[in-house]
Amino acid sequence: MKKTIITLAFCVVLFSCNENKTEFSSNENLIDQKIDSLLKIMTLEEKVGQMNQYNGFWDVTGPKPDGGDAAKKYEHLKKGWVGSMLNVTGVKNVRAVQKIAVEESRLGIPLIIGFDVIHGYKTLSPIPLAEAASWDLEAIQKSAEMAAEEASAAGINWTFAPMIDISRDARWGRVMEGAGEDPFLGSKIAEARVNGFQGKDLNAHNTIAACAKHFAGYGFSESGRDYNTVDVGTSTLFNTIFPPFKAASEAGVSTFMNSFNELNGIPATGNTYLQRDILKEQWKFDGFVVSDWGSIIEMKAHGFAKDKKHATELAANAGSDMDMESYAYVEELANLVKEGKVKEEFIDDSVRRILKVKYELGLFDDPYKYCDEAREKDVLGSEKMHNASLDIAKKSIVLLKNEGNLLPLSKKGQKIALIGPLAADKTSPLGSWRLAADDNTAVSVLEGLEKYDGNNLTYAKGTDLTLEQPEFIKELKINTTDKSEFGKAITVAKNADVVIMVLGEHGFQSGEARSRAVLDLPGLQQELLEAIFKVNKNIVLVLNNGRPLTINWADKNIPAIVEAWPLGTQSGNAIAQVLYGDYNPSGKLPMSFPRSVGQIPIYYNYKNTGRPVLTDPGIVFWSHYSDIENTPLYPFGHGLSYTSFVYENLNITDTFKTNGTISVSVKLTNTGKTKGKEVVQLYIQDKFASITRPVKELKGFQMVELNPNKTKELKFLLTKKELGFYNNTGDFIIESGDFNVYIGGSSNTVVDAQFNLNN
Repeated sequence: MKKTIITLAFCVVLFSCNENKTEFSSNENLIDQKIDSLLKIMTLEEKVGQMNQYNGFWDVTGPKPDGGDAAKKYEHLKKGWVGSMLNVTGVKNVRAVQKIAVEESRLGIPLIIGFDVIHGYKTLSPIPLAEAASWDLEAIQKSAEMAAEEASAAGINWTFAPMIDISRDARWGRVMEGAGEDPFLGSKIAEARVNGFQGKDLNAHNTIAACAKHFAGYGFSESGRDYNTVDVGTSTLFNTIFPPFKAASEAGVSTFMNSFNELNGIPATGNTYLQRDILKEQWKFDGFVVSDWGSIIEMKAHGFAKDKKHATELAANAGSDMDMESYAYVEELANLVKEGKVKEEFIDDSVRRILKVKYELGLFDDPYKYCDEAREKDVLGSEKMHNASLDIAKKSIVLLKNEGNLLPLSKKGQKIALIGPLAADKTSPLGSWRLAADDNTAVSVLEGLEKYDGNNLTYAKGTDLTLEQPEFIKELKINTTDKSEFGKAITVAKNADVVIMVLGEHGFQSGEARSRAVLDLPGLQQELLEAIFKVNKNIVLVLNNGRPLTINWADKNIPAIVEAWPLGTQSGNAIAQVLYGDYNPSGKLPMSFPRSVGQIPIYYNYKNTGRPVLTDPGIVFWSHYSDIENTPLYPFGHGLSYTSFVYENLNITDTFKTNGTISVSVKLTNTGKTKGKEVVQLYIQDKFASITRPVKELKGFQMVELNPNKTKELKFLLTKKELGFYNNTGDFIIESGDFNVYIGGSSNTVVDAQFNLNN
């Protein structure tokens, strides 16, 4: 039985689910008063303990650790020197660690239990980059909501998501975890995911605290190499990197995570400008900041801190509130305060922020609110979860090419060959960052197609992609020599009316520490594709990949190409329904596909140079490559449908002087024979400004579903928020001048108009 502390006149009865259960409610108006009361009775070491996070370090339902590092951590847990644990999953395990914190420590302060719930818990949705391709904010929010419901049923109350780093470099493996290259789309998706995870009431039993990461600049790692240096200008920082984080903060995200990279020569974990000046002061963020795994001690490797003690001092003073797995705060911080190197008011501020989130989660009212075994059994893997996974998976598929209307497939009377190392794979479609999901639980493409029994379907692997069952923490061994199964695949293809080839990356080839210098199809897949093409040109290429790839040969030769990503648990069913036309694809690319790695970074919202285009055929001195064109293979926003759309009658109404808006309208007509959805995209160009602006910037989009031969007029409003930008000191400004407006089905828009802003 834990002890009860009574001090002053508050009668502070703290926080167990036994007879000492708190009388405090979770009324938001009382939280500050409760925290003040608690801080007054906490020792310095107990305060620092709240700033310490440990990874799960022993079998919590087994014997107590009796020696070594695990025993030391266990004693810290009993002393109240641990504020949070991560990677402790399942109701029984979470209850066990929570019981120690609540019933054996002096003050009984409950733990926050964190986990990487990136695109689902047990039942997986598509990887985040794929979900971004849906451009369906309601579906993306629903996906995060389902992930929160499943994770909370397993005892989790905090996710290290969403990752909202903007990135223009497909070599970086973590592009799979974000929303792509555009800050406007990224901001909208950040808000949707935060709202999905946290819901309208963080105190509800089926919502969890979200974490906006990685603050800031991680997606701009040089050479696309994970953990690498970042060197960007202030215009890029304010106008491209910051907007999704600001949107997350305004959406009420509970926590931020700082990043591994340096910015302006200062590692983010020790960066006062990022954490105190921008986030906490300018944006008024009132949650807490957690370090990334070990990033405090890594400041020594950066050459910024001389040792762990110095790194602790730098991180705490810069505003990093919780230490994830550096052991720095728990070992060094109290002494630094006593030596006067870190102000105790900084400690109090950090602890206040951490306790606030715990109160908002309702953990002080009931530390075991997430520990319901019956609910865990009912929710995990339920039909509701699978239905939601299938819905977002279908919406995430992008039709890149459909020459000759090869798709959709006829539902009967055809001989179909299914070929490829990923065609029958039930693990790869789960993608990276699926720590709680079980191997071999995804619906394969083979299984999805087999549900359509009107055709004669024959399967041949063709080649192995990997040489062993991959694991998250291992580098994959890619097959580059064994062609023993080529012959069977070629024979099957010769006898087919249509060949479906499922190629791409294994799900573990993208993600953290999965940077690639070459973005071609890995292993022998390109050779297999060309071999099949020689005997049957009627090929549908289905790509499973966590990043844009360089597929120039396929684009030139293969008639139909479908970007199907790792789509999660219901992957095969979603792909089959799209291939057979039971779902008309509506996805649009959230990242540009390069023609060559040499073009990277490549993105639609680039800046003009002093020599942007060739104006004189006799002059070669302009910004271009001598061996490849400047444009991407597939641009941002690209995605086809089984129907066709026409844009016309773009009109602009300027009422900026009277009500601060520019009204834009356009008519969209479905000119095909099938009902379909179109993501209508609006871009602007500020033609001249005090700081040069991109050639195009996405400033609005709407998803519209139309029956054949139907027309709808769409209206957009451009306000100061869309028409302004940040200057190099971070001030938001709006300038008079000429603007172009573009509307279409991709960043290669089809209709345009102009207006003059005179404010």
